[in-house]
Amino acid sequence: MTVEAIKEAIVHLSEPERNRLAEWFDELKEVEWDRQMEKDFAPGGRGVHLLVEVDAEISARRTRPLEEVLAEVKVNRERSKSRS
Repeated sequence: MTVEAIKEAIVHLSEPERNRLAEWFDELKEVEWDRQMEKDFAPGGRGVHLLVEVDAEISARRTRPLEEVLAEVKVNRERSKSRS
């Protein structure tokens, strides 16, 4: 079956059927994304160097807890709103 034939068949689906198909495509993309991330961050993957860098930053205590950073962002947003 060709892509053009599939497109033609999709045109004839009802709206609920097209929505189900769109949801299925989204799920398929998510599975593919997960596989790519696993591959990239597995030993020898192209993202492993980032994990090494993050570990070094944490070991050198050059990081802050996420909760602290988020709290700071919240305070800054509230200050910005009060100035407006």
